Amino acid sequence: MPLLDPTTWQSRDLTGPDHAVTEPATGEQLGTVTLATPGDVGTAADAARAAQAEWARTPHFARAAVLRKAGDLFAAHADELRRWLVREAGNIPGKADFELHVAAQECYEAAALASRPAGHVLPTEAPRLSYTRRVPVGVVGVIAPFNAPLILSIRSVAPALALGNAVVLKPDPRTAVCGGLALAAVLAEAGLPDGLLHVLPGGADTGQALVADPRIPVISFTGSTAAGRAVGEAAGRHLKRAHLELGGNSALIVLEDADLDAVISTAAWGSFFHQGQICMTTGRHLVHASLYDEYVDRLAAKANALAVGDPHREKVHLGPLIDRTQLAKVHGLVESSTADGARLAAGGTHDRLFYRPTVLADVGDHTPAYTEEVFGPVAPVRPFTSPEEAAALAAESPYGLALGIVTRDPARGLDLAERIPTGIVHINDQTVNDEAVAPFGGVAASGTGARFGGDANLEAFTDVRWTTVRGDVAQYPF
Repeated sequence: MPLLDPTTWQSRDLTGPDHAVTEPATGEQLGTVTLATPGDVGTAADAARAAQAEWARTPHFARAAVLRKAGDLFAAHADELRRWLVREAGNIPGKADFELHVAAQECYEAAALASRPAGHVLPTEAPRLSYTRRVPVGVVGVIAPFNAPLILSIRSVAPALALGNAVVLKPDPRTAVCGGLALAAVLAEAGLPDGLLHVLPGGADTGQALVADPRIPVISFTGSTAAGRAVGEAAGRHLKRAHLELGGNSALIVLEDADLDAVISTAAWGSFFHQGQICMTTGRHLVHASLYDEYVDRLAAKANALAVGDPHREKVHLGPLIDRTQLAKVHGLVESSTADGARLAAGGTHDRLFYRPTVLADVGDHTPAYTEEVFGPVAPVRPFTSPEEAAALAAESPYGLALGIVTRDPARGLDLAERIPTGIVHINDQTVNDEAVAPFGGVAASGTGARFGGDANLEAFTDVRWTTVRGDVAQYPF
């Protein structure tokens, strides 16, 4: 029996207009969902808060069992969910399989959170027991983007639920099915009680209402830096926590001792995987001058050899960009970069939403595709002459999400990484990596640090409560 029933997606519980679920590769309508309005946020928050109290009292092993079952169901329904990830989000099948794998692992890792030690016994000056205990925050608001819709929703939804919270999830309307409705269906089949997860696909106004709602004390946001600044500012006004995982313009540094036979595949993957629509995408290739010309030629040859097309009907390396707005942004940055003096070594063309993997050489300090986050399959390449120059170039970006360094001497790579502000470092690998057990997040314009994955979820989705207990009533001087 299918997990997802499109006849149920036009919800009577939501008051917004109908929205077409569209396949970006063809423009075909795959279904219709009802969007949420700002007024629906309050209704969902009330229901979530009412259900959360009982869920928080549910034994930890029962909450963990739901999450373990959910992890199993991502595998059991893999064929169906893969099709939606390919058709709605433009994933190639391999990327869809990666999302399903990580989604299952996020559920298993979240299940383990439920039985983690919940506090500490503290020393005290008084004749009393003094201890801290982690308690659920109540209702968590999750705002997730289109580019890895399953991963970037479940990585907050699963741990928040495991720790005793309810969740109001706003997926991007462009991926409302695989970023929202699919999660709700999996968790319902896994036995999650009613009222604990509310899926509200909607626009920016719905997200603003989520951030402003006083019944939702914690916001988990993944998206652009510009939108994240607005979320952080609004959350600050309402005195609530906002965990922000934002954009990036991550550097791959290729030192002079690197093996180009090995590095080109790694470099191409970092920039072209999922059409470059990943926050960790390698946005700047910093290559030692002695390797620069050959690196550009070989990366361009690799780009020219990659197949771009409909991932549902063809075997391709790259699928479509998500929509025409994203296409216009990517192509505009490429054109403004070549107008500024960059050399187009490969790509720079498109057919509908299918953008060719693009290599830009001779970029400089002010080349738009080098200085800005492109969020498309574009690889700007720039030479350096010393490790000090490489560190300075990598560090001058306002972003600080991921960093890759390629060298035959790992210790040298680690030493270089110490000079560059970043949330994630990979030696002898490209910048796009993710594991459910690892804290994930960036610094500076890339966000508020590692707030997703592993023990970081305890910090994100619980509050620390101090409690003391005395045998007799305390006595005071008056």
